[in-house]
Amino acid sequence: MAAPKKGRSASAQSKPWRSLALILIAIVALTGGMFLSGHTTPRLGIDLAGGTSITLRAVPEAGQESAINKTNMDTAVDIMNRRVNGLGVSEAEVQTQGERNIIVNIPKGTNSEEAQKQVGTTAKLYFRPVIATEVSGAAATASPSPSASSSASGSDKATDKATSSSSPSSSTTPSATSTSQGRALTDALKADPTPSTSASASASASASPSASSSDSSAAATKLEAQYAALDCTDATARAKAGDGAKPADSTVACGQNSQGQWQKYVLGPAEVDGTDVDEAKAVLNTTTGAGWTVTMDFTDGGAKKFGDITGKLAQNQSPQNQFAIVLDGDVVSDPSVSQALTGGSAEISGNFNQESAQSLANMLSYGALPLTFKEDSVTTVTAALGGEQLKAGLIAGAIGLALVVIYLVAYYRGLALIAVASLLISAALTYVIMALLGPGIGFALNLPAVCGAIVAIGITADSFIVYFERVRDEIREGRTLRPAVERAWPRARRTILVSDFVSFLAAAVLFIVTVGKVQGFAFTLGLTTLLDVVVVFLFTKPLLTLVARSKFFSSGHSWSGLDPKRLGAKPPLRRTRRPVQPAAGPVDPKEA
Repeated sequence: MAAPKKGRSASAQSKPWRSLALILIAIVALTGGMFLSGHTTPRLGIDLAGGTSITLRAVPEAGQESAINKTNMDTAVDIMNRRVNGLGVSEAEVQTQGERNIIVNIPKGTNSEEAQKQVGTTAKLYFRPVIATEVSGAAATASPSPSASSSASGSDKATDKATSSSSPSSSTTPSATSTSQGRALTDALKADPTPSTSASASASASASPSASSSDSSAAATKLEAQYAALDCTDATARAKAGDGAKPADSTVACGQNSQGQWQKYVLGPAEVDGTDVDEAKAVLNTTTGAGWTVTMDFTDGGAKKFGDITGKLAQNQSPQNQFAIVLDGDVVSDPSVSQALTGGSAEISGNFNQESAQSLANMLSYGALPLTFKEDSVTTVTAALGGEQLKAGLIAGAIGLALVVIYLVAYYRGLALIAVASLLISAALTYVIMALLGPGIGFALNLPAVCGAIVAIGITADSFIVYFERVRDEIREGRTLRPAVERAWPRARRTILVSDFVSFLAAAVLFIVTVGKVQGFAFTLGLTTLLDVVVVFLFTKPLLTLVARSKFFSSGHSWSGLDPKRLGAKPPLRRTRRPVQPAAGPVDPKEA
């Protein structure tokens, strides 16, 4: 008689410790990574941690009322989202409200304050030649003139961090009278070293030479008056400086120098703008000792324009050999040049710290907003309300979990221990992974995400119930526990995978088609669904294989949940042997 073949199920029965050891190693490794990273708790969203809610209103520029449309509003939302994500701020919500408003919710945390500054910043960048400059409120017209060679380097006006030395350069002497200052400025305006080509061409095409000269003198006189009246130490005056000025117009602007003094400028028409910047990066320059700098790579067209403007400025005397980098009307840098820079790149240097360099590079990289926005309101959101809701949600989840455990104990008895152990393993994996995903991908736990985790309890418990019922069905058919566990697994496995696939697909679709907090719910639901598969395959099934070998379960104890009598098991099927009938034929007389 041939020996029975050993099936794959027998092999699986003999190695359940491998799966249990694997999931144990995974838990230990993930927990170790959590403690090593220093993030032992999940990051919290704005509804749980608090933060800031900002309402921005789109303001049309003169004659551009039609620019406020759905396309530009959606573009602005996308740019704001990329800006805050570029700073590592997670779970920020940026969404439109009505036709003109954008609501930005920024949770409290790393770089959240910087994100608040950036969301509404238009980030319109222009490179303008410096015509005249002086310290606001001073008698002299002085200008810091850091040098530039292979790349443009300047002082960070916005944060008062400049390393390059400043050499006073005046269009008038310190003892000059206001009359002589005005005459010098008028001469500088008339001798604007870099007139806008497009502006000149349009002027010559639409007006006679005498009319053009008259208009130019009137514009110079108006600009001279604006410059004389400008007080950059006044925040209101700084905000209004250059209002309404077009890129092709000369304008006035303010910035801070390395000594923290406010400096005012007369700037010529823009020769290069932000659209000519291909990419900007914050770089730690250890070679020259410049510290953090912002490097910019220009497009092909931008590189040519930048080379042309620096070539013209290099022929002038200070301060008219400088160009101002103007961001949203503020001068952030004013480097001087001594030669044409044709390499297609520029570097803004001068004692930036990492945060300020990354902030400027971030805004330049993601481009300017298509609309101008004004802050209507800034509200601080406390975590008190979210904390109360979280507490109520956790209480509800605990009650639901307690009811599930009571049901499992009442109905499955000893098998409830396996189910509860599996739920605890699933909860541990979920917590550790959420804690690691915070610094990893910026995941933040909000109230909908907590709801997703609570819903996942039912999904996980459903997988156990499917397997337990399959095992009990096999016992009802008259099989003993150990073969019942192995025969039930293939059919239960198929059902569990199909069920979890449907849940994961629903979570994925919900994550893709929704925004904001609903995505947190979908993400958590999808994550816990995947973990359910891992726990059932690597923990629940191997653990049930092991306990099936124990006397308590294999003997069908009344509290094991696998008592054949309580399950109404059928008696084993036994075949009855029939007596062998002799073959028909003549009877041997001797036998008779």
